Amino acid sequence: QLVESGGRAVRAGDSLELSCVASGRPISDYAMGWFRQAPGKVREFVIGINPSGTSRDYADSVKGRFTISRDTAKNTVYLQMNDLVSEDTAVYFCAAGTNNWNAVLTNNRHYDYWGQGTRVTVSS
Repeated sequence: QLVESGGRAVRAGDSLELSCVASGRPISDYAMGWFRQAPGKVREFVIGINPSGTSRDYADSVKGRFTISRDTAKNTVYLQMNDLVSEDTAVYFCAAGTNNWNAVLTNNRHYDYWGQGTRVTVSS
């Protein structure tokens, strides 16, 4: 089970950190990712980390602004979002995916478990 939290309304230029707490297996068993879905748009990959925590991948739109980290002791993954813009407004989902290649997963079809989402609204 994945439970996201931290979403709220903020202003452009603000920072925000989202959390995703996993229960069950350790997050180090999974590739973990954050996706988002804006109103009227498809769900898109934002950022991901591989099972060993040694590799990350980012959507071009968030490079240099968003980072992903994890705390294996807390079985929690974080999404740090800086310099937010109105285009970042969306529901953000945490996901976990198994893979045998210690890879970052960027395709939502490769993820096995999803959280319920947390809403982020950025006003300009």
